[in-house]
Amino acid sequence: MSTTGLETRLHALEERYEELERELSAPDAYADRERLQRLSQEQARLREVVETGRAWRSAQRAVEEAHALTRNERDPEMVTLAEAEVTAQRELEHQAHERLRRLLLPTDPNDDRDVVVEIRAGTGGDEAAIFAGDLFRMYTRYAERRRWRVEVLDSSESGAHGFKEIVFEVHGHGAYSRLKFESGVHRVQRVPETESQGRIHTSAASVVVLPEADDLEVDVDEKDLKVDVFRSTGPGGQSVNTTDSAVRITHLPTGLVVTCQDEKSQHKNKAKALRVLKARLYDLAQAERQAEVSATRRSMVGSGDRSEKIRTYNFPESRVTDHRVEGLKLYQLPRVMEGDLDLIIEPLLQVEQAKRLLEETA
Repeated sequence: MSTTGLETRLHALEERYEELERELSAPDAYADRERLQRLSQEQARLREVVETGRAWRSAQRAVEEAHALTRNERDPEMVTLAEAEVTAQRELEHQAHERLRRLLLPTDPNDDRDVVVEIRAGTGGDEAAIFAGDLFRMYTRYAERRRWRVEVLDSSESGAHGFKEIVFEVHGHGAYSRLKFESGVHRVQRVPETESQGRIHTSAASVVVLPEADDLEVDVDEKDLKVDVFRSTGPGGQSVNTTDSAVRITHLPTGLVVTCQDEKSQHKNKAKALRVLKARLYDLAQAERQAEVSATRRSMVGSGDRSEKIRTYNFPESRVTDHRVEGLKLYQLPRVMEGDLDLIIEPLLQVEQAKRLLEETA
């Protein structure tokens, strides 16, 4: 992005930021809570851009003033100080300019969305199911750190205190922008609790992260749905297991099937199942627009085989390796499993930004 183009975009965003400040300070701003929240979120997204832009311009002015001093000042000592100031302010100007370029890069339109996360045990039997449960706990801890809300939509527990499958929503600003990197096969290497010989086993679980779709974006015709109700087989007390509260929805045009049995209410389960279905349909529509058709979603996780991995969690060495970034090995496995995922996500974000910068300058 050229300096002129950057100035033009920055000026437009500054005008919008000032407009938001006027709207949010208006006497009737709190009358519409949904509008207030929407405007506040937009203002928060723009704040970093505006503040970085101000820092950039401030450094530019400081460079000009210090440079003028080197030309007009006769005292050698003052000239030396002015030259040092020019060097320092040019460095600040360069840093602010580069940060602005990154902030003004086109972003993924889904980045601010809530997400639906699906975790499924892959190869490895009971140990894979336990690992799926560990991943769910890791994401829950991460959500707590970022003050996001987690809502379980459906789960199928295994007899080994894990999950064959668990589907949940994460609600929070920027959830997709960070969790999208989690889609893929996660591999674990450790000694299972049931292993008497102390041998290390390798297991896998697959993760799919889908941006949640708005109702206006995905229109589901009731005629295209086959809805079945059945008795829940999961935990939840007598009222769950003795009533037909579980719901299975089949989307006839695509063959997609979604089940939900986490709630005691049939209506609540149906509403949750519809949210998951819409997220999957939105994902399919995106894939078609990108000429990747439905294979896109499957390619994110492959077959769940141990060989198709994005990340390895090695417990004996307390090491986490993300295979998408060369050299990304962290010997801080306990911190990662306790939800300190930014240790991995930040390098992945940097790689994504670097790719966008290359595309922008190509």
